[in-house]
Amino acid sequence: MCYIISSMKKNITKHIKPLRLDGLPEDMRRELKEARVKRGWSQRELGSRLGLPQMHISGIESGKIVPRYDTLLELVRILDRDLIMVPRALVPAVQSLIRDHLRHDQQGESDERPLYGDADDEQKTPERKDEV
Repeated sequence: MCYIISSMKKNITKHIKPLRLDGLPEDMRRELKEARVKRGWSQRELGSRLGLPQMHISGIESGKIVPRYDTLLELVRILDRDLIMVPRALVPAVQSLIRDHLRHDQQGESDERPLYGDADDEQKTPERKDEV
């Protein structure tokens, strides 16, 4: 029985996947950097607001450092973002809402808009009839 335990010790790490990422996803790092730059903050200024050195912010943005969850949460919130859990089936719908929001922001329509179309929108859009 000792032999079995011994062989298990040797192979135990072979089947265990590491829990930590090698780096944050590239699109997340890019968005964090864009949000920081949009606010006009340097890495040093963002770091001072979070109580982190500039080198740490640089490492996060470059993917060399993976922040702890609480640090990441504080970072995204100070940049006026948030982390949310979304059921996988709803991810495409959420991404579509975000793209729509960003598109309206780029067009200078940053005011809040209704989630569903207005009655005015219905009049502008010609009604389609199904062809049989």
